[in-house]
Amino acid sequence: MASTKTAKGRNDTPNTPDVSESKIARMKAADLRRELKSRGVKNTDDLKKPDLVKKMVKAARREAGKNPTSHNDTPNTPGVNESEIARLKVPELRARLSARGVKGTADLKKPELVKKLVKTLTKSGSTGSGGGKRTGKKASKSLKYSQEITSTGDKPERLGRSLVTTDHEVIRQWAKARKAVPATVAGTQHDGHLGVLRFDFPGYDESDRLVEVSWAEWFEAFDKRRLNFIYQQRLTSGKRSNFFQLENPDE
Repeated sequence: MASTKTAKGRNDTPNTPDVSESKIARMKAADLRRELKSRGVKNTDDLKKPDLVKKMVKAARREAGKNPTSHNDTPNTPGVNESEIARLKVPELRARLSARGVKGTADLKKPELVKKLVKTLTKSGSTGSGGGKRTGKKASKSLKYSQEITSTGDKPERLGRSLVTTDHEVIRQWAKARKAVPATVAGTQHDGHLGVLRFDFPGYDESDRLVEVSWAEWFEAFDKRRLNFIYQQRLTSGKRSNFFQLENPDE
């Protein structure tokens, strides 16, 4: 699972640092259509991949342009970043709200979903429960002894420390730093749902067994299955670690 090669993943749109044309170009046609649909772009069924990539880049630039900066608009709750939340896609917003027990979001538009998630996180921010680990009767020792990470601002107590989180942005940043993409094991999907969740690292020997999926799909499955993300940032030697483990504390 360790990364042995360095993949090229650069931002070709300097005025919109969150838009990486290289990353978009690596997406599969089906994923591009799904992402475009989530952004309200229609009539993509007959488009070839180059055209889908162009449309996706254009849509991503437009979206990034609406949110050119990333800052905390809720000064009393430093863990809540409204700009960051506003950049989330509709499926991700619904998945995060569902994971926090918020129902009745199916008919809500993106602005309403953003407001609900900000409100929910603001409430949970005072208790420090946002992004915390999920507990259950069958929680492993690894889970019990891992340091809980609830936001991107939390840091490991020491090198080699075992960490645990359910925070989407923490997980996304961890994977992005390793040029890993969300994936599922081929052939494990069932009833239209993702199968075994994984990350596809550059140079991973069994990449041909993995199918890249969108972050929205990956996190939706992650939350529905009540998984914890147990991982390391660095080994005791200081070298970056690719170790991670997904665990349901009830199974």
